[in-house]
Formats: sequence, C-alpha cells, structure tokens
Amino acid sequence: MWIAGDWKDYELLDCGRGEKLERWGDKLLVRPDPQAIWNTPRLHGGWKKPDGRYLRSSTGGGSWERSRLPGQWQVRWQNLTFQVKPMNFKHTGLFPEQAVNWAFAQEQIRSAGREVSVLNLFAYTGAASVACAVAGARVCHVDAAKGMVNWARENAKASGLEDAPIRWIVDDCAKFVEREIRRGRRYDAVIMDPPSYGRGPTGEVWKLEENLYPFVELCARVLSDEPLFVIINSYTTGLAPSVLTYILETLVSRRFGGRTVSGEIGLPVTETGLVLPCGATGRWTGDR
Repeated sequence: MWIAGDWKDYELLDCGRGEKLERWGDKLLVRPDPQAIWNTPRLHGGWKKPDGRYLRSSTGGGSWERSRLPGQWQVRWQNLTFQVKPMNFKHTGLFPEQAVNWAFAQEQIRSAGREVSVLNLFAYTGAASVACAVAGARVCHVDAAKGMVNWARENAKASGLEDAPIRWIVDDCAKFVEREIRRGRRYDAVIMDPPSYGRGPTGEVWKLEENLYPFVELCARVLSDEPLFVIINSYTTGLAPSVLTYILETLVSRRFGGRTVSGEIGLPVTETGLVLPCGATGRWTGDR
C-alpha cells in the first residue's frame, strides 16, 4: 500500500462507525467513509466538537453542519497551496491520499532529464496539475466541469503558478483526446482519475466498467514515442488494483515496454497507527 503520510496541514485523526475525523489546517471535519466499518470507541475529543460534520440524509444526499466552518480556507502540501471548501456530497475539493501520486509524478518529471508534457484527465481541482507544473512539466488540464477548472486555476494562483505552462480545458475527456490525436499532439505522461459514473458537458455518459478499457486504449495513442509514466486512479468499490495492472500491461506495456505496479493508496490514522484504504492506483513507467 502507498501511504500519504507526508502532510502537515492534513491529518486523519481517527475513523470508525462509517465516519472519519480529519484535521484540515486548523479545522476539524467529520465525514462519512464507506471503508471505516469497524465499531471502535471514539476516544479523540474532536469527535464531540468538530468545526463541520457532513450528515447523510435517509432520502439520499446529505448536508453540512458547519456552525464554525468558513466558506473556504487553505491547506498546504510541500510548497503548494490549495483552496478547500465544504461541497455537496461530503467533498472538500481535495483528496489528500493522492499526495502519493503527486510525489511520484514529481519524481518522474524531475529525474527525466528532458522537457516533459503531462496530460491530466478528469483533473478536478488541479492538485496533480500544479504538482507536475511546479516540478517543471508543461501540463494540459482537462475536466468536463467549468467550475472545477476555475477552482484549479485558483489553486495554481494560490501556489504562485498563475503563469505556469498549464492549458486549462473544459471538455469531455474522451472527445478531447480524440481531437489531440487528430492534431498530432503527443504527451510524455498521462494522469487520469475517472469517476465510477458521470456525464460530460453535453450529456455524454461515462460508466467505468464499460468505458475504462477503451478509454485507456485511446489514451495510449496520445503518448509520445518515449513516454515517461501513466497513472490511473480509481475509487470504484470492488475494483482490484490488479485490474489496473492488467489494463496497463495489455495496452501500454505491450506497446512501449516498461513496467506496471498497482496497489491500494491510504492514509495513516493517528489514533490507532493503522491505515485507512482510500482507493486503487496503477502506475506504468517507461524504460529509462
């Protein structure tokens, strides 16, 4: 398991009974988590007086209780600054466990010894984009939601990367990749964090089980002649990391060589010393 334990502004304090207690900067949040199924005592004092708590509704969805929670605030990872906000469906606009993938991408970029172009798909609020940019890469950031792309721009500006070589694209990811292939544009690295289910800006339907394999097959065609890395992340329940290995080995390694490593990503839990699993990641790296 890859563990994101290098945070100072984020901490998973405790988890259990279907919830997790987190510190985001100086704010304490309680949010649902489907993996935290254990019924353990809640010894940490933060459970009783969080700054914000997301409560699920019996009819679907949910809402925040946030008497002491601002509309937004900032957290830092290394030399980057991110805006976080209490969003619908429990999210904050940042997935701290992804720091293991940001650090991996930065290491690949910095050790490449050449200019690197990165395509970040389903790029959300841009943490991976700004992490790659600060490491020296040229980045193309693509997401179907205009609001998320605007938020990503805010994160770039907050991190001092307002003028970094990042292209900000609002588009359906598959259609964008198809156009890039026709234009003859190629990328040295591809990062993707596709949803289990979603819709594009003009109603395009995405279902991970049906669309992931052909989408990775499409993305392999936009890779340069000497690609550096490919990262696939998934939060889909039941999708084993070995599935990502199989896809990357079949579609990328057979064409470019290299190797694939896949595994769970997780966050260390301060109260117990254990690790909360937070999804699966597959990483392909080229031969160098």
